[in-house]
Amino acid sequence: MTIGRFGLRRRQYDFPPYRPPSEANSLLLRVTRGCPWNRCTFCSMYKGMKFERRDLEEVLEDISMARELYSERVRTVFIGDSNSLVLKTEDLVKILNGLYASFPHIERVTSYARAKTIAKKPLEELKKIFEAGLNRLHVGLETGDRELLAEIDKGATPEEMIEAGRKAKEAGFEYSLYVLLGIGGEEKWEQHARGTAEVLNQIDPHFIRVRTFIPQPNSQLYEAMEEGKFHPASPETVLKETRLLLKELQVTSQFLSDHISNLVPLHGKLPEDQEEMIRLIDEVLKGLQEDRLLREELEARRHLTSL
Repeated sequence: MTIGRFGLRRRQYDFPPYRPPSEANSLLLRVTRGCPWNRCTFCSMYKGMKFERRDLEEVLEDISMARELYSERVRTVFIGDSNSLVLKTEDLVKILNGLYASFPHIERVTSYARAKTIAKKPLEELKKIFEAGLNRLHVGLETGDRELLAEIDKGATPEEMIEAGRKAKEAGFEYSLYVLLGIGGEEKWEQHARGTAEVLNQIDPHFIRVRTFIPQPNSQLYEAMEEGKFHPASPETVLKETRLLLKELQVTSQFLSDHISNLVPLHGKLPEDQEEMIRLIDEVLKGLQEDRLLREELEARRHLTSL
């Protein structure tokens, strides 16, 4: 947990190394280690880490340990690492039961999940997990474009992304999808925007969270960039892509730009705030042509590391 985290660390509590920004104040509970897929060319996380499911008793011991320190203070919980739904449904239900028994004031439990896993898991099992108290799933769509999904080795097709989203919503989950702005590079921004909007329109997730892709060391796309095979999108291209994505969306989602990598602080409800967000992008695009300092600031974001 962010508050008091070091108290738990001294007691050999096993923390997930990554979490969504929206879970900054959550109790962090690790039920798996690493990523069972771990092939995405844009990703530098979990490299060199062998995937494993943690022993159920270990996880329950962590819950007990956290309860000693936090009890009444815990309101939200994030379950890691990258895809907790690969656990047996009965084990995940036992973990959720343990959480709610230990922390009586929990308002939300969330987890990362993989679309392919959701698509394969029976709807009845997803409903059991939701009914046990897992409220929200964070899932990486990255792009809805078929060609780009294959290029980044995401391991799922647009159809599987849509099936997963619809099934998760039918089971009752809040569904939070991540989009990687710029993942098509300088050349494929338009197909990325249109393909992504097409998939999002068919899912209508509760949340669309955008991240601007910045190649990170220890990823295949970073190596491709170093070799001149991948050309990162310029700030203008990322903004044009974002504008087109917003223009094409026909959803009732919250649109959130809640990450340091992003160029413009876009936050709004669709469709109500759609035109206002597009207007803000237009202002920044105009500013790039007129304001040297703004251009330098946005260019500097292309070199962020440790994201």
